[in-house]
Amino acid sequence: MKLNRGRMLTSMPGPSVIPDRVLGVMHTAMPNIYEGALIDTSVSVFDDLPAIAKTGGQAFMAISNGHGAWEMALTNTLSRGDHVLVLESGRFAIGWGEQAKMLGAQIEVLNAPQRGAVDPQAVEDRLRADTGHEIKAILAVQVDTASGVWNDIAEVSRAIRASGHPALFMVDCIASIGCVEYRMDDWGVDVTVGGSQKGLMVPPGLGLVWANDKAMAAHKTSDLRTPYWDWTARSSPDAHYLRYCGTAPIQHIYAMRTALDMIAEEGLEAIWARHKLFADAVRAAVEAWTAPDGLEFNIVDPAHRSDSTTTVLTGVIDAERLCRVCEDNAGLTIGVGLGDLAESSFRIGHMGHLNPPMVLGTLATIEAALGAMDAPMGGSGAAAATRIIADALKT
Repeated sequence: MKLNRGRMLTSMPGPSVIPDRVLGVMHTAMPNIYEGALIDTSVSVFDDLPAIAKTGGQAFMAISNGHGAWEMALTNTLSRGDHVLVLESGRFAIGWGEQAKMLGAQIEVLNAPQRGAVDPQAVEDRLRADTGHEIKAILAVQVDTASGVWNDIAEVSRAIRASGHPALFMVDCIASIGCVEYRMDDWGVDVTVGGSQKGLMVPPGLGLVWANDKAMAAHKTSDLRTPYWDWTARSSPDAHYLRYCGTAPIQHIYAMRTALDMIAEEGLEAIWARHKLFADAVRAAVEAWTAPDGLEFNIVDPAHRSDSTTTVLTGVIDAERLCRVCEDNAGLTIGVGLGDLAESSFRIGHMGHLNPPMVLGTLATIEAALGAMDAPMGGSGAAAATRIIADALKT
């Protein structure tokens, strides 16, 4: 029997659920793209984006996904032959590094402990060994959506500063911006990369980059600059057309304006707290489900499990079948495993526009699917998550 006749629910780690309010403003006729309301709205978005990353630096917005934002960050700050240190903690820092290599940089990978987070002390030790300051940039992610890890960017930044190394520190916040605490300036980050489709609650299509003065200074000597990504043209506040290197992404601008309004209404700190609560509920569920040969967390250290996405190892359970039962029979889309974990994990996204019915419904449906598969389970994850939500509802 298939029970998926209601509205489909997506609980992937992006694209996340888009609020009806955001979708509604996208249904609009084509405006004048050279003057008037669209220009005013676009300017207001650029003005408000720095606050999302907690920076006084400059925000750039391109028609792209997160991979395009990666390329914008790299091409505007690096030169051919530059040495780049990649802080691996899952698939996505590696992907960013591979992109830098294809652009002409030299890549060195510093691996995190297996199923763990970036080790700040290892970063400091490697940078202290680079006495000639050959390393020009350091790439890291705050949350890796493949592994489910949360890296302590503040601690990594402190390690970089303690080493006295001048390399640019670049952080991918695609899966964390608008979900978990992030303070670009306070934490000494030079370049931040984001995307529209996760915590920012806008459909895929906008790549975001925030750059501080140090990054803008590096831009002046970069020889990887290309016409489409170039910050010089995109920095012109009076040249709306150049900010997007062509026609503006009209519907996405309206969507981002509305999403930023919603974020301001709730407040970033409240949003971070809400995400932590829902993450705690998901983690309680996974902990309850954990059983020999069955489910377990991918990230071993609880302190480094992300508040925006959770990766669950499946043991003897058929991960592909679990995802298929959830989607085809029950109308719930959860994230498939990625990379080396493709056949042995699934992912739960708990980011963006969420409330208790969505989170508890996701967990109860996964539990029902596990039961339908006669999968080994230690206990009821839905009940454990409900207790977390119940305590929050008392306040």
